Amino acid sequence: VQLQASGGGLVQAGGSLRLSCAASGRFFSSYARGWFRQAPGKEREFVAAISWNGGTTNYADSVNGRFTISRDNANNTVYLQMNSLKPEDTAVYYCASGAAPVQRRINYKYWGQGTQVTVSS
Repeated sequence: VQLQASGGGLVQAGGSLRLSCAASGRFFSSYARGWFRQAPGKEREFVAAISWNGGTTNYADSVNGRFTISRDNANNTVYLQMNSLKPEDTAVYYCASGAAPVQRRINYKYWGQGTQVTVSS
């Protein structure tokens, strides 16, 4: 499985962005998918995850109610809709693929390259 994230950019606080993560590989639809982020000088942290069929989602407390994860298995793509963005959301965002929609990084076997999200105050 190869993952390609896109959609990052510069936005003002309160604005919105939608990240996309396109996957290649025969078993894309069998995997849970997750989004993580890493700010300068900080560890990579969990943001959101979704089960293989979209039936289960999981969010970090810091983004719950503002971000929405979804997937389109027909197009092998996962999305992260980010609303009401805050300067503390500034980070490189990574998509990942794993066995279950959980917060533990070790669960995710495949990782894409990051996409930068910058939120100005």
